[in-house]
Amino acid sequence: MQTSMPDDDARERIRARGLGLGFDVVRFAKTELPAAARDDLRQFIAEGRHGTMDWLATNGKRRESIDALWPEARSAIVVGMNYAPSADPLQTMDDARAGAISVYAQGDDYHDVLKCRLKQLAQFVGHAFKVDVRVFVDTAPVMEKPLAQEAGVGWQGKHTNLVSRDFGSWLFLGSVLTTLEIPADAHEEDHCGSCRRCLDACPTNAFTAPYRIDARRCISYLTIEHKGQIPREFREQMGNRIYGCDDCLAVCPWNTFASAAREQRLHAREELRSPPLADLARLDDGAFRALFRKSPVKRIGRDRFVRNVLVAMGNSGDPELAPEALRLLSDPSPLVRAMAVWALSRLLPADEFARLGEHCGEPDPDVLSEWGQPSAPKAQRRGR
Repeated sequence: MQTSMPDDDARERIRARGLGLGFDVVRFAKTELPAAARDDLRQFIAEGRHGTMDWLATNGKRRESIDALWPEARSAIVVGMNYAPSADPLQTMDDARAGAISVYAQGDDYHDVLKCRLKQLAQFVGHAFKVDVRVFVDTAPVMEKPLAQEAGVGWQGKHTNLVSRDFGSWLFLGSVLTTLEIPADAHEEDHCGSCRRCLDACPTNAFTAPYRIDARRCISYLTIEHKGQIPREFREQMGNRIYGCDDCLAVCPWNTFASAAREQRLHAREELRSPPLADLARLDDGAFRALFRKSPVKRIGRDRFVRNVLVAMGNSGDPELAPEALRLLSDPSPLVRAMAVWALSRLLPADEFARLGEHCGEPDPDVLSEWGQPSAPKAQRRGR
């Protein structure tokens, strides 16, 4: 197998092939990650800020070093695909009766979109240069953001996500590792300066400091990764966010230079732009799977999703949504039933909620705890 490249011409052939496949940026890096990235990961896990994302700790050593993942790898081809929305995603916060789904999940699952084209790029590299290749999207233990910064795609901003001077905060990342020695592009410097808009925008104060996030406080983590009840201290701050949160991304000034995504499959489906909460609360498992068949939302399952919807209903301040929550008191899932209680505690007058509790005995501890700690009904939800 070839392990060296005689000149930059072959590198530009790879770049041109990647751009031709629809990637918006294609750059190159060596496989050695900065020591600071490894140290940050170790501290993140040691402090428990990864929450229940146990795979981060389990694969920690492999994630720290590409050499531990694949010792023969010599270069990384790092690609980015723009998924910027055509409108301000924070506008979805203005309708309390509708759910806000993170921009990245309103179109087709990016794993499917990127992986198909990454395989085509890898096949080209493997055949053209007679080398070994492996494809990675974010399901593998690779620190993609530090790797992307080494390749010059962008830098890790204070919100810990990648920021690009050309695409703002809206880039999906993927990589092709190869045994081919490819000249690296220049790494990108940090251009956040004194700006702290992303930190100040976080509804739950998930950033303990610039460049440091506590996932356990992050709405994206709570609505996607967290499997249990949403902690009470974060429910009101969730507003109508039912899958993910775009606040820290959307306020980044570098988004000024971003244009709407070219890839049609990443454009928002109309039914996911601002779906009515009442409709989402009626989803059974089959309807949930049908609606989110091509979306990353499907991976959290119907029960966790409806849990999120009920939190949003409780925050809506709209008593007309109470019948939907009332119907879900008899849902098979204790997760759903408990959040239905909480939603009703905020949508019904206190005396009506108390009478309801007197006639709804419930053996499940989580549901019982919700009956025992009613929230005062709110006329308005808390905005961003």
